[in-house]
Amino acid sequence: MPDPTLHCPACGTELAPNLLACPTCRRLIHSDRLKALADTATRATSPIDALVAWREALELLPPGTRQYDTIQAKITDLGQVVDTLPSPPPAAEKSNGKGVGKAAGLGAIGLILWKFNAFVLLALTKGKVLLLGLTKASTFTSMMLSFGVYWTMFGWPLALGLVISIYIHEMGHVVTLMRYGVKASAPMFIPGLGAIVRLQQSLGDPRQDARCGLAGPWWGLGAALGSYLLNLATGLPIFLAIAHLGAFINLFNLLPFASLDGGRAFRSMSTNQRWLAVLGLGAIMSLCEGQEASGLLALLMIGGVLTALTGKAPKTADSPGLMAYLGLVAILTLICERLVPMPPA
Repeated sequence: MPDPTLHCPACGTELAPNLLACPTCRRLIHSDRLKALADTATRATSPIDALVAWREALELLPPGTRQYDTIQAKITDLGQVVDTLPSPPPAAEKSNGKGVGKAAGLGAIGLILWKFNAFVLLALTKGKVLLLGLTKASTFTSMMLSFGVYWTMFGWPLALGLVISIYIHEMGHVVTLMRYGVKASAPMFIPGLGAIVRLQQSLGDPRQDARCGLAGPWWGLGAALGSYLLNLATGLPIFLAIAHLGAFINLFNLLPFASLDGGRAFRSMSTNQRWLAVLGLGAIMSLCEGQEASGLLALLMIGGVLTALTGKAPKTADSPGLMAYLGLVAILTLICERLVPMPPA
């Protein structure tokens, strides 16, 4: 058998298989591959293609090095370009970067409409993206297992609506991760607990992480509104129950804890913005009449206070992230409280 031992081509030092740089002369182990990826990223005609190449290059560099920080900065800048692109994004030459700062000037209403329009556009023109996850055996099998569990708990109509709502939520994460050039798994259902998407690369930038986190509730909001429209069209109360349950689950996901979507959103906010978010949550809670939404909003406020007091905040503020978070909370609360209240038992 051939000798699997690796040696540095520059100084001959024996290398461990997982090393990224020679411990003796500091030569990068994957220098040739890094040059090829840099060339690919530079020649890319789309910011998404460039992001894919730069993210692969980042995996081949030791963290904390100058090259690593330089490429991470490129990824952050390209992510801001992607934020300004419609869905599906045009080629890179149609986006010269002049719109990078425009998102920060959007009002909350404009941001909400822009996000929802992007979801509607994708559903109408790229609906096949929603079926992407179902081509994976692991997704389909785990989805059917969850459907069986929920069937025993709620009956098959509500169970079916629930797993579809969860799937749409998770595909929101998947599609947004794809826009940022991040490799990730298809959704994996966990019976009784929801579903997860496993990242195969690190996002690095808190703003991009927040956008990917909030994409799930945005798509979940679309699913809840779609179920509500089906109720209006058919008069069947089951669609009202699905809309309410879907809205409540997405609101729960906005809790600013750990790896929940709300926690990812809060990590992109400055400390002052976190306190503004807490005040905004309090204002929304003051308009609630039912105990269900009020109790959940109280938990959101507690999580926001704890994060503001103890969580490490980024140096730069994220105004669009703050507005998107509060907008989502407000709309989902409105759905639970007024538009589709829980049907009587």
